[in-house]
Amino acid sequence: MVRSALFVAGSALLAWVSRGPLRVPGSHGFFRFVAWEAMLGALVLVAPRWFADPFSARQLASWLLLFASIPPAVLGTRELRRAGRPTEERHDPALYRIERTSALVTTGPYGRIRHPLYASLMCLALGIFLKGPAVPTAALTAAALACLVLTALKDEQECIQYFGDAYRDYMRTTKRFIPFVV
Repeated sequence: MVRSALFVAGSALLAWVSRGPLRVPGSHGFFRFVAWEAMLGALVLVAPRWFADPFSARQLASWLLLFASIPPAVLGTRELRRAGRPTEERHDPALYRIERTSALVTTGPYGRIRHPLYASLMCLALGIFLKGPAVPTAALTAAALACLVLTALKDEQECIQYFGDAYRDYMRTTKRFIPFVV
C-alpha cells in the first residue's frame, strides 16, 4: 500500500515537472517522461531489497552504476547552462528552460557523447534494476532504456531542425551514449 502511494505521488510529481513536454506527444520530453515513469516503477519494486546482501557482486555493480550516473548528469547540466546559453527566445513548451539552448554545446561531456544526461539515466536505470533483478523490474528497465533511446533519437531530430548542418557535423564526430563505442 505504501509503495503504491509512493508510486502515485512520484508519478504526480513527474507529470507536473513534465507538463510542458506532455503537451507535445512525440517530443523527446514525452519519451523521457515515460522512461522516468518506468524507472520510478522499478525503484518502487526494488525498494525493499535496496540494501539486501550489501557486499554481493550484484549490489556492488548496482552501486557502481548508481554513482557512475552522477558525473554525466552534473557535468552535462553545468555545460548546458554554461555553453548552451539557454534563452527564453527559444520558446518551445516541450523544452525545459535548460534545454532552450541558443548555442550548440560541443564541450565538456558533450565533446565525447551527444547525450550525457540520457547516458546518466541509463546508468541509473540499470543500477536500480540490479538492486532487485526480477521479471517485472527487467521489463520496466527494458522499457526505460528503450524510451531513453527514443528520447535521444527524437532529441537529435529536434536539434537538427534547430541547429541544422552544424548538428549533423557534430553527430559525425561524437557517439550517442558511450565514448568511442555507441
